[in-house]
Amino acid sequence: MRILFTGGSGKAGRHAIAYLLAQGHRVLNVDLTPLDMPGVDNRIADIADAGQMFDVMASYAGFDELDAGTGVPRFDAVVHFAAVPRILLKSDNECFRVNTQGTYNVLDAALKFGVRKVIFASSETTYGICFADGERKPDYLPIDEDHPTIPEDSYAMSKVVNEATARSFQRRTGADVYGLRINNVVEPHEYARDFPGYVANPASRRRNIFAYIDARDLGHMVACCLAVDGLGYEVFNVANDTHSVAMSTDDLLATFYKSVPVRHALGPRDSFYSNAKAKALLGFDPQHNDWPSLLDG
Repeated sequence: MRILFTGGSGKAGRHAIAYLLAQGHRVLNVDLTPLDMPGVDNRIADIADAGQMFDVMASYAGFDELDAGTGVPRFDAVVHFAAVPRILLKSDNECFRVNTQGTYNVLDAALKFGVRKVIFASSETTYGICFADGERKPDYLPIDEDHPTIPEDSYAMSKVVNEATARSFQRRTGADVYGLRINNVVEPHEYARDFPGYVANPASRRRNIFAYIDARDLGHMVACCLAVDGLGYEVFNVANDTHSVAMSTDDLLATFYKSVPVRHALGPRDSFYSNAKAKALLGFDPQHNDWPSLLDG
């Protein structure tokens, strides 16, 4: 597929692009910072500028596409990851503006140019736990896509707005628009760097619901979305199968979630951030779950 990928220079995006390239796709990365990766062409553009998004959506992906002499090819899909990636980086209103206006612009341009598959990054923060002032416990466990999304911060608010925007665009166009509520992204080198601290202090993982998504498995999730057509508008939790601390699920429940209803039995290392919907509808099958052995190695 010929794919326009926004935000591919970021932590999550660069791993997703590497996975897509390995699958044989062509990727044009649209970002404010170029991605230095063989096989990737870059376009420097601002998602918050509608004119720039319309321009790149009708763009060559590289000089080689000039040779055919048949005009600019259409993109088969758009993957939209570009955003201010969390709170406490820019002012709250600027985070909200860039993320919401940027997502509107990307969706508007993609769908007006006839793209029929758009995948966009939402967030675990939509559930209101990650960036809460103080502690917010889940309404129930494991958290699935039906859990209420009532955040208190500008970043998560922007992601909830983006989901509503995407749903509205999908209803008007009938295209496939899939949102990914991405859990805490872990790159391969971060296991040895960070997980010993999680083992020593399990409570430090409470805001991420003790869950994570390996960046390589996030790439797999994007590929699964590209491969499955006809779902219309859907949102999916994206997480690995296991939690990220050296405590059993029962011990975590007893220590941190005594008053929280548990809707079904969980195995000793099962994540509290359910990926069951992605498995059922997309064939999502995360492979990088054995982090204790990575620490030992």
